[in-house]
Amino acid sequence: MQEVLRSGQLSAGGLSTAACEGLMRQHTGSAHVLLTHSCTAALELAAILSEVGPGDEVILPSFTFPSTANAFVLRGATPTFVDIRPDTLNLDETLVEAAITPRTRAIVAVHYAGVPCDLEALSAIAHRHGLLLIEDAAQAYLSSWQGRAAGTWGDLATFSFHGTKNLSCGEGGALLCNSASLARRAVTLRDKGTDRQAFLVGQVPRYSWIDCGTSAAIGELAAACLRAQLEEAEHITARRVAAWVRYDAALCGSLPKGFQTPVVPAAARHNGHLYYLLVPAELRDALLRHLAQAGIEACSHYEPLHTARAAARFASAPGPMLQSESLPARLVRLPLWCGISDVEIDQVVAEVRTFAERLPGRARALGA
Repeated sequence: MQEVLRSGQLSAGGLSTAACEGLMRQHTGSAHVLLTHSCTAALELAAILSEVGPGDEVILPSFTFPSTANAFVLRGATPTFVDIRPDTLNLDETLVEAAITPRTRAIVAVHYAGVPCDLEALSAIAHRHGLLLIEDAAQAYLSSWQGRAAGTWGDLATFSFHGTKNLSCGEGGALLCNSASLARRAVTLRDKGTDRQAFLVGQVPRYSWIDCGTSAAIGELAAACLRAQLEEAEHITARRVAAWVRYDAALCGSLPKGFQTPVVPAAARHNGHLYYLLVPAELRDALLRHLAQAGIEACSHYEPLHTARAAARFASAPGPMLQSESLPARLVRLPLWCGISDVEIDQVVAEVRTFAERLPGRARALGA
């Protein structure tokens, strides 16, 4: 950040942005990375690049953040919600084809908790039907499916560097374009629809308006903060994964019936973004209160989008959404960050077990 201040360039497009994009190319293997001021901005760029409009449909899970749907609503397209899997909480790939209509233009795979969707299956479906595959990898930086980085399976992908993510600059994001033609246009869109980049390298005498676009770039101070995070990305991720593993070793298989710990498919490598429990709905709030009384901050999210007020105006849900509807009342996110200590994790585990042991009619000897 001091280097940025000394350089005098605080606006977007300087050396810190270039350094971040270079590090992301190394980490993901994608040739085309554009840093943005948020994952929301990256999703909106992806929606423009997908060329969807009024009358078009885009398949995505209901269990996601509103930005995933809003990006396409802003283009006039209709989000078509599909239910999630009960194990990974990701888009259920077995339900996707039934939701495809002649108006479907894209599938959006949201990688919940840093665990990738079944990208091989979704890629095959998209190819079979001539659809774009877009990865909302907001939570999945440095995750992979079958050894291939999340974000590189789809035509387009987005990442988040918001304050709640593994790597953060407060507010930030990135768009990956897995074709040169999409990347060329994405640069123009990010630069307010102008050929500014061509001007900066001397290809045109002045830049002008050549396409639709927006102001999606990130300032250099934020990029400098992110650069430091990206330089330590593998170390940060390893620390988070170690914390996740400690939780799982203590809790998986040792809680009463009705409690569920995260499931990671064999083909997936996750990044330790979240460790959560699914508990009986009638116990969720009581568990949150119990943890809060012990000085432990736990939380829950999301409300399914198909039940939101905006869905009646903008979206459709053609099939049953049993998993998406039951999940929010059962989800408890346990504390997890890069610097959490083993002692703190063990304290959380002990309080979860204490709560479980005190349940009327549910008490059982828990594993060590």
